[in-house]
Amino acid sequence: QVQLVESGGGLVQAGGSLRLSCAASGRTFSNYDMGWFRQPPGKEREFVARCNWSGSFTTYAESVKGRFAISRDNAKNAVYLQMNNLKPEDTAVYYCAARTAARQYAYWGQGTQVTVSS
Repeated sequence: QVQLVESGGGLVQAGGSLRLSCAASGRTFSNYDMGWFRQPPGKEREFVARCNWSGSFTTYAESVKGRFAISRDNAKNAVYLQMNNLKPEDTAVYYCAARTAARQYAYWGQGTQVTVSS
């Protein structure tokens, strides 16, 4: 089992920045690729970003490329999402998730709300 807790959400004006954090506990954090997802109001959850176990490989949704950056610190059992140049359409509940060797996101946090005002 891996327990995940997100933090860092809030209200920000368009063009601003936020840094989300996800603290992990339980099994060895470095065993897992980590992802960030979001669920906008009234919409389905969507992929945002992923990094491999070391953070050396990252991938992003097209909608956030060049604005968001995922990173991790295995010594601190944490993964981060730096979000710059935020847009109103980035408003969503953001979740971190741990991906197992079977490439399934088996563990999820409770989410943190990000609201971007225009």
